[in-house]
Amino acid sequence: MTHTNPAASVRIEPATPADVPLILAFVRELAEYERSADKVVADEESLRESLFGERSVAEARIAYVGREPAGMALFFHNFSTWTGLRGLYLEDLYVRPEMRGRGVGRRLLAHLARTARERDCARFEWAVLNWNEPAIGFYRSLGAVPMDEWQIYRLTGDALDRLAEEA
Repeated sequence: MTHTNPAASVRIEPATPADVPLILAFVRELAEYERSADKVVADEESLRESLFGERSVAEARIAYVGREPAGMALFFHNFSTWTGLRGLYLEDLYVRPEMRGRGVGRRLLAHLARTARERDCARFEWAVLNWNEPAIGFYRSLGAVPMDEWQIYRLTGDALDRLAEEA
């Protein structure tokens, strides 16, 4: 009896402008899963400009199982003064529930790890919600380690506006 690798049927492709509606759908599905659907304000125009505009700031990859879009990874480069090199930061990794368990997430992350190496990145990083135990377990199984000594801070809305007014 021969066994086939389910991940072998996963194909990763660079996103194109035609994929923007699909990417937005993935973003909304992810936000729903993360209990934050009401926080998504991105629209097709803002995603198109950010991913494919003259001054694009991010990239996306789409995973397919057969001909079906199964998930995506959206990422951008950051920079480490300590290494003097750029890094690759994964903003969103999403696999549709019905496609999970087929190696889609692993293939997306492996693709980005290879991209990071090809681009001479010192690091490949991302954040995960502290309650998302399935994702945390998956990331640890890959050899990823939490950066417990670092805590993310964020300014948005009125707080961002107030500080900006001081400039």
